[in-house]
Amino acid sequence: MKSPRILGIDPGSRITGFGVIEQKGFHNEYVSCGVIKSNLDFTLPDRLKEMYEGICEVIETYQPDHAAIENVFVAKNPNSALKLGQARGVLMLAVRQYQIDLYEYSAKVVKQAVVGYGQADKHQIQQAVRALLKLSSTPSQDAADALAVAMCCSNHLAVSHNVS
Repeated sequence: MKSPRILGIDPGSRITGFGVIEQKGFHNEYVSCGVIKSNLDFTLPDRLKEMYEGICEVIETYQPDHAAIENVFVAKNPNSALKLGQARGVLMLAVRQYQIDLYEYSAKVVKQAVVGYGQADKHQIQQAVRALLKLSSTPSQDAADALAVAMCCSNHLAVSHNVS
């Protein structure tokens, strides 16, 4: 039986992280990770189009069975929050157009699942992801966050489906 493949997405209005893992029971194996960078010289609609095309390329390349996205909460700047919401919407649409089940997790839940502490910082997430996935190098913050989202989803799916 094919191991489920999970795409994690860390949305951003400038840089979107992605991480792909395979679920092997209660363990995860690293497949790929990276970032989709938007050209800051472009208008917002053109940057959203870049994000959409980038995540579609990731989906077509890695063929995930499930996807998860961080449910971001930003209260500092309303304009930034709106842009981030638009980015999330575009990314969610792309996933659903491929008929992939999509799950949403708060940053606190992701941090608890991967680090064991809901207030973990970016460096702690990077180190936990590197150790848990047995990576030879540390992924960028955005890619590590996306891998953490995928790992959180994997944990929840394993528990809900009683995977052994």
